[in-house]
Amino acid sequence: MAEIIVMKAVNAENELYAAQVKEALDKRGILLINLLSSPGSGKTSLLEATLKEWGGKYRCAAIEGDLFTDEDARRLEKFGIQVVQLNTQGSCHLTANMIVKALEKLDLKDLEFLFVENVGNLVCPASFNLGEHKRVTLLSVTEGKDKIKKYPKAFYTADLLVLSKIDLLPMTDINLEDLKQDFFRVNPQAGFLSLSVKTGQGLSQWLEKLENWRRET
Repeated sequence: MAEIIVMKAVNAENELYAAQVKEALDKRGILLINLLSSPGSGKTSLLEATLKEWGGKYRCAAIEGDLFTDEDARRLEKFGIQVVQLNTQGSCHLTANMIVKALEKLDLKDLEFLFVENVGNLVCPASFNLGEHKRVTLLSVTEGKDKIKKYPKAFYTADLLVLSKIDLLPMTDINLEDLKQDFFRVNPQAGFLSLSVKTGQGLSQWLEKLENWRRET
């Protein structure tokens, strides 16, 4: 009986496309940030705050991944950046092949940052390299204290964990130090940042992190 190992085949093909993405962006000095989180953790809000604070300081573009609708893409277009909408029609994650096709719709000339807002999901997106330079996982304090233990891959593959909606922390049962320990237990090399788009707490540190990553490319 023949054994078909589907996941290995899918990942092997995806890695080929991911290499194409990275090569294309490296040639132009464009930093690709892949944003992962559950639905409603604040990915789009964080990008809005980033673009607002920069006020055109950097040339940015975004690729929006959603099952359906273009509502998040429309929110970002208001800042005058290029946005490509990727609707997966039910698929739970973006793939590198999708990013290759999205790049064809972007004018890459002079771009400095390309943000990919992945489909809201802590499971599937963590398994697919999009050719990103950095992977950022968002976790809202409203999601509870067990997500890192339940979905470790979304966190141990991250370069940075952004704990979002930190202004709501007093209304939850999350112990911040315990959560940090859970994270660093699975990913001791990554960064950790608490942030609130509503109050602005941690936003300057987030922008500084992006600028430092940009200088490293």
